[in-house]
Amino acid sequence: MENVKPDRIKFTGDGIIIFHDVAGAMKGERTIRASDHEVKLVAPPPELRMGCDLALEFNLVEQAGIERLFKEKDVPFVRFLPLSKNAPQMCDIVKVTDFGKWVMVKAGNMKISFEKDSGIIVNISGGGCPDIPYLNAEMVDKALTLAPHPNELGYTLCATMLERAYEEALVIFSGGSRS
Repeated sequence: MENVKPDRIKFTGDGIIIFHDVAGAMKGERTIRASDHEVKLVAPPPELRMGCDLALEFNLVEQAGIERLFKEKDVPFVRFLPLSKNAPQMCDIVKVTDFGKWVMVKAGNMKISFEKDSGIIVNISGGGCPDIPYLNAEMVDKALTLAPHPNELGYTLCATMLERAYEEALVIFSGGSRS
């Protein structure tokens, strides 16, 4: 069993947006992405958390525009914080483990495992949301490239985290890199 990191360029912003709850962070991410700003869902270090285990990393030069967007779209947030070079590292929410014949991609508490050669999804597990059995039934035994996206099937934090894992699994299976 080996932890692997796919070859990709990571977005590194110089600011972080803190939220009261997971729903706010998810709404914030959707709102920002829909407006073509670059953002990354991260797990902030404990000393920066204010009730929510998710935050958004962004470029500080876009703060005024994002604040205006949040006001227009009624997105609640706690505050924007600049990240200095000495700031604690944001935690990547996606982890990859290579089991030889299979790869498991974990995002948050959700995991998707697939066979390397065929791309067939062999298991979905984790989380505690009520839509997990449905996501499992709709995705397992299907090729990654043909399976439905989790965020098209579910609306919970578990579906959102599974979407992150699924997207990473697609990148790994295709052998591509991600920006």
